[in-house]
Amino acid sequence: MKKIEAIIRKTKFEDVKEALFAADINWFSYSEVKAIGQDREDRIYRGVMYSTDIISRIEITIVCRDPFVQPAVDAILKAAHTGEVGDGRIFVSPVEDTYSIRTGEHGDTVLADKK
Repeated sequence: MKKIEAIIRKTKFEDVKEALFAADINWFSYSEVKAIGQDREDRIYRGVMYSTDIISRIEITIVCRDPFVQPAVDAILKAAHTGEVGDGRIFVSPVEDTYSIRTGEHGDTVLADKK
C-alpha cells in the first residue's frame, strides 16, 4: 500500500477529481492548504499590496494498493499540468497498515479498490 499526497492548483481540482475517478480511484480526501511558493514579489490588487509567496492550493491524499499507484500519479500529472510555475508536487510514501474503524478489520482488504 502507498500514500499519495498531491498539492495542486485550486483551479485544477475538478479536472484531477475526474481523472482519478477514470483511473478507478474512487476514494480520496482533500483539503485547502497554504504553501510557500518560489515566486516572492509584491503585487498590487485594487490598491492593496500583497505578497505572492503564500499561495492557496488543494492537497489530495490517497491511500491505495500498489497496482493503483502509477495510474493515480499519471492521472494527477496529466490533469493538473498547466506548464506554469506552481503546478504542484506529488509525494508517494509507503503505508504499513490500515484499519477499518467500523469492523476492526485491517490490511489492504480494508481498501475499497476493485483489484
